[in-house]
Amino acid sequence: MEFVDPKDTVERQNQKLSRIVESLIRRVEQASAPSELAYAQFERAAYLESQMLQQTRALERTLDQLSASKEQLGVANVAARTARAHLSEAIEAISEGFALFGPDDRLILANSRFSANLKDVVPHIRPGLAFRRYLELVSKSEFLDLGHRRSPSDWMNWRLALHDSQAANFNVTLMGERYFQTSSQRTASGGTVIMHSDVTDLIRVERQERDALMDRQAMLLQATLDHLDQGVCIFGDDGDAIGQNRRLIELLHLPPQLSGTRLSTSVMIDHLGRTMTFPIGFSALDLGQWMRNADRQAPIAFEVKQGGHTFLKIFARYIPSWGVVMSFTDVTAERLANNALRDLNEQLERRVEDRTRALGEALRDAERATASKSRFVAAASHDLMQPLSSAKLFMSSIADSSDDETILKVIGKAETSLAHLEHIIEALMDISKLDADKVVMDRRPIPLENVFGILRDQFAPQAAAKGLGLSVVPSSLLVESDPGYLRRILENLISNAVRYTDAGRVVVGVRRRGNSARIEVWDTGRGMTEDEKRVIFEEFRKLDPGSGPAQGLGLGLAIVDRACASLDHPLNVRSAPGVGSCFSFSVPILDAYWNAERNLIAETPELAEPNCEGVIVLLVENDRQLRRALSMHIEGWGGLVVPAESAEDAINLMNEAGIQPDALLLDYHLGEGPTGLDVYHRIARNHGPCACRIVTADRSRNLHRYCTDNGLEILNKPIDRTKLLDFLNEVSAAKRLREAG
Repeated sequence: MEFVDPKDTVERQNQKLSRIVESLIRRVEQASAPSELAYAQFERAAYLESQMLQQTRALERTLDQLSASKEQLGVANVAARTARAHLSEAIEAISEGFALFGPDDRLILANSRFSANLKDVVPHIRPGLAFRRYLELVSKSEFLDLGHRRSPSDWMNWRLALHDSQAANFNVTLMGERYFQTSSQRTASGGTVIMHSDVTDLIRVERQERDALMDRQAMLLQATLDHLDQGVCIFGDDGDAIGQNRRLIELLHLPPQLSGTRLSTSVMIDHLGRTMTFPIGFSALDLGQWMRNADRQAPIAFEVKQGGHTFLKIFARYIPSWGVVMSFTDVTAERLANNALRDLNEQLERRVEDRTRALGEALRDAERATASKSRFVAAASHDLMQPLSSAKLFMSSIADSSDDETILKVIGKAETSLAHLEHIIEALMDISKLDADKVVMDRRPIPLENVFGILRDQFAPQAAAKGLGLSVVPSSLLVESDPGYLRRILENLISNAVRYTDAGRVVVGVRRRGNSARIEVWDTGRGMTEDEKRVIFEEFRKLDPGSGPAQGLGLGLAIVDRACASLDHPLNVRSAPGVGSCFSFSVPILDAYWNAERNLIAETPELAEPNCEGVIVLLVENDRQLRRALSMHIEGWGGLVVPAESAEDAINLMNEAGIQPDALLLDYHLGEGPTGLDVYHRIARNHGPCACRIVTADRSRNLHRYCTDNGLEILNKPIDRTKLLDFLNEVSAAKRLREAG
């Protein structure tokens, strides 16, 4: 049980306890109760007195502590007053105006320089001033220059927006061209520190420096403009000239009254319109329209003509914060040079056209000469084939009818010479046809082993006679090419290898390269230099000029080159002097092996036994010697020949004598008039179809195609006796079969 309220002060508790003790003592002294009660009351009084003593001692300790606290508080108050005085002295010593607003946006303290430039605001600067009220006073101050913010409320709203930021730094303009800089910074507790600094002198110095710099820049700009070879003029947004150079006055011949700021866009356009010739489709009015809307349009560039001899290029562009910049460039020299260049180009073009026409005529002359050469070679070869065939046939007839060894040896040599002549003529014909692109390439599957076997047997004796080794590596590949020209290519390559190899060997083989077979002819001969390799495929080019005609005319490799090109067989040559050479060409490989015997290349068979007794042959040949030689051969085999010199003779013989021939041998070229084909068609039309061979030295593609389309076969000159006899034997067999049936 507590007799005092602990919340009371010590003095109050002591007073209450004293009154309680006094009251108890009085009651004891006045009581009439028995002695036990008095004793109990006495004990209670003693207890209360002990409690009072304890509380008194506690009160004394508390009083001592309170006294010490009061002393400390006094010291703290003195320190606080001292610190505040020091703080006041410190902020007062600051050269800038200083103010501290609390988190509640009320002024806590400020120095005397805060808002000193706003004398009508200074009286209101005291602790407790609301920040918004402070801004209201500043916005209405008669010393504040509102600038572009037209009203106090606009200025105040702008300032309040800055107050919401964590930090702000800005300049405030005062009347009389004075300025102070305001720095605002939020404190950690949410208050605001504001400092005002007078920056009037600094801004004035900066303005002076800027003006001086602008003056220097203007001078530099003017010096730069005057240094330019272009005329330059700058127009402000108001249309007046704000800058120009001397070159502009020189180029445009501006009068003195139009120089400087007196020049404007309208004056400039008017001057240009009067003194310049604008390009077609663009006028001074169009330029004025562009100038009025330059800030929204792309730059323009055009040329004008001044007088009759000066050309100016005008370029105009809008530059923000500056205006329109126009430049005038004298391009007279360039235009005159362009005109001169254009005239020169026209002259050159005319000269090129003249030279092109001359070259075209020369090319046509060359083509005509080449065609004439090819026709001459073909005609000459054809004409030579006639007596050559006659000579061969006469030689064969003499050899068949004579047993004299001396005569047979002479005939053998004559046949050898005729064979050489035949090879030369055939080479000339091949060259002319390959040049004229008149060769019909009969592409077909060819087993390489068959070709290699024939070539091995053909050149082995020739190689052995020179003491050379000839190796032809077997191959089971099936390739696609023209059988005759494939053999001809390899014959020429192997013949050259044997001819130009003095010791060692010649090797012929195949290397497979994907879908192609590369056929190679190697030799250990004398080899060739790079210069020789570049000319070996030319006609009549021989690396051994001392060799005679029997060694060839130098047409073999020319035929190889043209034949490979016509067959699309890439040709390559590798050689080094003293080492040897390798000629190679590639042919396509076929997947399946083809075994049709009639398409295999075989060695020329021995002459078959004549079996053409009683076969009537109508021979139409305008060459008398060849007609006679063919007649002797056919009659020697038992046939009957009805010779005719022309188409009309043949038709008349058949009509007058009523002859029905079993076979027709018709020369294609019969001089002027109908050809052998015309004769065949007339006979077939009047007497029905008949076995026929067209005899010709013409190996052109068109003739071959025409004969094939009409079911006719060609017997090429010089005439192969074997093919002729085979044809007559077939006719005889067919005749006997008809007679037996």
